Amino acid sequence: MPLIDMPLEKLKTYEGINPKPKDFDAFWDNSIAEMRELDSQLELVPADFPTPYAECFDMYFKGVGGARIHARLAQPTQKCDSPGPAVLMFHGYSGNAGEWTGLLPYVAMGYTAVSLDCRGQGGQSEDVGGVKGTTQSGHIIRGLDGPPENMLFRNIFLDTAQMAKLVMEMDDVDENRVGAMGGSQGGGLTMACVSLEPRIKLAAPVFPFLSDYQRVWEMDLATGAYAELKYYFRMFDPQHKREDEIFNKLGYIDIQHLAPRIKAEVCMFTGLMDTICPPSTQFAAYNKITSKKSMEIYPDFGHEGLPYVGEKTFQFMTRL
Repeated sequence: MPLIDMPLEKLKTYEGINPKPKDFDAFWDNSIAEMRELDSQLELVPADFPTPYAECFDMYFKGVGGARIHARLAQPTQKCDSPGPAVLMFHGYSGNAGEWTGLLPYVAMGYTAVSLDCRGQGGQSEDVGGVKGTTQSGHIIRGLDGPPENMLFRNIFLDTAQMAKLVMEMDDVDENRVGAMGGSQGGGLTMACVSLEPRIKLAAPVFPFLSDYQRVWEMDLATGAYAELKYYFRMFDPQHKREDEIFNKLGYIDIQHLAPRIKAEVCMFTGLMDTICPPSTQFAAYNKITSKKSMEIYPDFGHEGLPYVGEKTFQFMTRL
C-alpha cells in the first residue's frame, strides 16, 4: 500500500521527537491544583428540546481564568435507584458541542451524556484572553509568547478535566463508571482529559490532534489544522532563531507527554493515510500509554469518517 508516513512496524515503536519540558510534570501538577482550588459549581439550565426519555440541559461552570464554560448535558428522565454511568464527548477543532441527538443513544442506555464547547471555538464557551466570543482558530499558538500558564490549550485541557470532575460529583453519576470520546481535536482532548482525571475508566480517541508538533513540522504537514505553526514562524520567527524554544514550549500542550499519566483503558482509532494528524504523531502518544490499550487501524483511510467507529465506540462504552 502507499505510505505517507513510516511503515507500520516502525510506527509501533516510534516515541516522538517534540521535546518534553524539564518541568512538565510539575507544571501539570500545579495546573491541576489551580483548577481544583476553583469555587466552581454546575449550573443546569433546562433546554428547549423535549424528548420522551431524556432531560436536556445547557450546563455552565467557571473555568480557570474566570471563563464561563458551556456544555450540553442529557440524562434519562426515568431515574434509577443508584448512580449510573456517564460519557464525556469532545468535538473537533473550531467546532462545537454538536446536536442533542448525538447524546441521546447513550441516554437511552441509562447514561448521563455531556458534550463540551471548547473555549472560543464554535460554541458558547468563553475565551477570556482579551475578547469574548469565538476566536475560531490559532489556539495552538495562542499564548506562545508568554509563560506556559498562558497557553490557551493548557486552559482547554483543564476545562476537560474540570468538567469530568464536576460530572463525577453529580448525584446521578457513578464516578467509577465514566468514559470519554472524541475525534481529531476531540481525540486529543479525550487523551488530555483522561490523563488529568485518572478516575475515568474508558477512552475512545479517534485520530487525535495535538501531538508531536515537531514531527508535523518536519513532515511539511503544517497545513490545515496545524497551519498556524507555519504562520507563527513566518510572522514571528522567520529565521527560526527561536525554533528550539518554541517546540519546547509546545511540549507543555503535547498529549504524547501526558499519555503516561493515563489509567483508563484506551481504544484508539487511526487511519494510516492521515495527512492532517499524521499516523506517527498519533503513535507517539499511543506508544506512551502504559494502561490497557488497543488500536483499530484503517490502512486506506485518512482524516475522515472511519467505518463503524461510532458503533465500535458505542459497544466499547457499554462496558462502563
